[in-house]
Amino acid sequence: MPETTTPASELTSQYAAQVTGDLERNAKEQERVGVEIASLQEQLASLQHDHTVLVNMQQALGITTAPAEPAAEPESAAVPSPRQKASAARGGKPRTRKSTTTSEEAAARKPVAKTEGAPKAAQPTLVELIRRHLVELKEPRSAAEISAALGQAHPERQIATKVVRVTLEGLVAKSQAERTKQGKSVFYTAPAPESAGASDAETQSEDADR
Repeated sequence: MPETTTPASELTSQYAAQVTGDLERNAKEQERVGVEIASLQEQLASLQHDHTVLVNMQQALGITTAPAEPAAEPESAAVPSPRQKASAARGGKPRTRKSTTTSEEAAARKPVAKTEGAPKAAQPTLVELIRRHLVELKEPRSAAEISAALGQAHPERQIATKVVRVTLEGLVAKSQAERTKQGKSVFYTAPAPESAGASDAETQSEDADR
């Protein structure tokens, strides 16, 4: 009897070790996917904000025509000598009116093109906000404390504690943050200079691969 129980116990321990490893990999994968979802939600919110701003500017400028028509107008204004001759034969007045309206529409559209990139540059992602906040911290903070601080610093953004915790775990997995436990509480800090340099090298290698 002891000889049969020994192989069974070894097999059980092997299965237990395999299941433990699978659970750890599954948890890390959930953290990675959660970080990507949070980043995509931030990008979607930024795009929706930009769309609202552009629609309001379009309404303020009184632009009601479709964007395809003004896109074809610069070609007619840029070129042709035969059309200029034809307009001269007809009197030239209708062509001069179209050219003036084209210049007015082009002048009205230039401010819209300049403002497209402004909201995107002014709104960093949640990952960037958390990384900056961790660098500014002098002592470890919990996910709830970090979420509350970011909410006060950026009241226009809806920052959920759950999303902040998932983002922090993703930064820990990438060695861009450090996690410590005190009892049942978990605290986060910026990584040491050596690990921070290694994480920057990893980020640069990932960008090069892309």
